[in-house]
Amino acid sequence: MTFILISLPLLFLATAYYFITAVKKPSLIYQETPQNLAIIKNTKSLTKRYFPTPWLFNTHFQLIGLGFIKGFAKPLNYDRQDVLTMDDGGQVSVDWLGLDLPEDTPTLLVLHTISGNPQSMRGFVRYIRENLGWRVALCVRRGHGEMTLKSPSFNTMGNTDDFAAQIKHIQSCFPKSALYATGISAGSGVLAQYLGKVGKDSPIKAAIAYCPAYDMRNAFSRAVPFYSKMMTKKLHTLFITPNKEHLQHLDSFDALTATQDLHEFHQHLYEVAGNESTEDYMQNSNPAVVFDNIKIPLLILNAKDDPVCHIDNVYEHQHRIEAMPNVILVLTDRGSHCAYFEGITAKSWANRMIKEYFTSLAKLQSQ
Repeated sequence: MTFILISLPLLFLATAYYFITAVKKPSLIYQETPQNLAIIKNTKSLTKRYFPTPWLFNTHFQLIGLGFIKGFAKPLNYDRQDVLTMDDGGQVSVDWLGLDLPEDTPTLLVLHTISGNPQSMRGFVRYIRENLGWRVALCVRRGHGEMTLKSPSFNTMGNTDDFAAQIKHIQSCFPKSALYATGISAGSGVLAQYLGKVGKDSPIKAAIAYCPAYDMRNAFSRAVPFYSKMMTKKLHTLFITPNKEHLQHLDSFDALTATQDLHEFHQHLYEVAGNESTEDYMQNSNPAVVFDNIKIPLLILNAKDDPVCHIDNVYEHQHRIEAMPNVILVLTDRGSHCAYFEGITAKSWANRMIKEYFTSLAKLQSQ
């Protein structure tokens, strides 16, 4: 009886805390254009409260859950991997799912995370194929997955020339397919940079930037130190150490190998990414430089409790977003970094929202 008398008030307080701090509608920042209003009306997730998984709504628990689910998810057998060789000998790939679909089925280009690979992305790719019903083309960057570096050049933020080649290949395979794109975390960097460079000439009809970091000049310095150091160690393990023979001739190699956090790492990545200085690297790879020139419909999703892409990154550039009639910014109180679990069964709220967004927008554009 004593246990019940003590536990009931605690349960009540915990429930109240959950509903007060976590269960909220997303905050939407956008211009009230007819297209934006129609998109929001038909993307139900944007107009209703997001219920984070009660036992995972803490920032760090969400990331632990994300790692657990990724680690134990069923492996995905892609239909085909097309390896593309660039002019300098470097290789990227397009990994397909849904090659059996009709030629005019839309294709979603997926740009993976900073250390992503075809299997780490299998949950999102599988969800899109099964629930949105579209063909998926995963655009794999240099050195990721099973591909080794064939030249002393790679960029955690991606290379727009490489991405342009991947787009051209996708178009050649399915010329009747409408193209859409989702960049996840670092993948949103090369996506935004490409879209800003091509402006109105984009072959991509609409896009989503999922947990972007915005301005590379200071975004990584705001990441929680624990995650910043952990991710940097992973980058060293995946890209620097195994490719020492390709990279050690560079003047900046020793400084790069000594880095311990994401900010330092990207300050010394310039030569590896084909630039003469950090300033050149930031000018050529930073999506914030060309962000205002993005002309296609773009939805940006960020969580206020993201420990990697800090919410201050968003607030710093909110005024630019408010000036763009083609952009919808979605801010949630919870979600952590690319986790966004909802409900008791811990399904992805972000995946569901992305499906609703593209379904709504494709219908509008077809009309």
